[in-house]
Amino acid sequence: MDYLINSLNAALTMILHMDQEVLSAVSTSLFTSFTAILIAAVFGIPFGAAIGMWQFPGKRLTVTLLNTLMALPTVVVGLLLFGLFSRQGPLGPLGLLFTPWAMIAGQVVLAVPIVANYTLAAVAGADQRILPTAITLGAGRLRGSWQLLLEVRFGVMAAIVAGFGRVIAEVGVAMMLGGNIRGSTRTMTTAIALETSKGEFAFGLALGIVLMSVALIINLFLNMMQQR
Repeated sequence: MDYLINSLNAALTMILHMDQEVLSAVSTSLFTSFTAILIAAVFGIPFGAAIGMWQFPGKRLTVTLLNTLMALPTVVVGLLLFGLFSRQGPLGPLGLLFTPWAMIAGQVVLAVPIVANYTLAAVAGADQRILPTAITLGAGRLRGSWQLLLEVRFGVMAAIVAGFGRVIAEVGVAMMLGGNIRGSTRTMTTAIALETSKGEFAFGLALGIVLMSVALIINLFLNMMQQR
């Protein structure tokens, strides 16, 4: 018990004194995760909304595929993108491997199915009269679709939060594509895994506290917006 208490005290001390190693891992995690979820939202929200609004051949198969992609193993995504970004791969000349941008690419692949699926569920659960009514009143398909998204905006926000939670907590993609390079691609999750294996439990605990705090703040923000 003393070991846990001492480790917790050391972890809180690191956080309060803004330890540079902790700050570096936190800033890298936040930068890659926020960038990835913004890109994923740009692609995932319109894709999920389109599937939910319109009927087309193969819709059931598309939804099934989207549900399957939500459970993509991170190491498989990392493996495939590693092949693309490696020197022998087709995108090797870009020099993206072991950079934050390679990590962002992997996180986007993980987040897009989640954002799209949650958006699809929100649109499918909305009042089906909204879109036809808007079109009848002369709004047009694009403006009518936008109006429907406004009606389900809290579901869309939940989609973004769920996608953010997926990418900020993952390890496989960040480790394989980023390389866990100190000061460059070391995130909170990869640092926790590495430092704990080295016996630096207090350091890992400090990052774990920050990671949980970020998740709490994001969810509190979502709840506040829903209440408003």
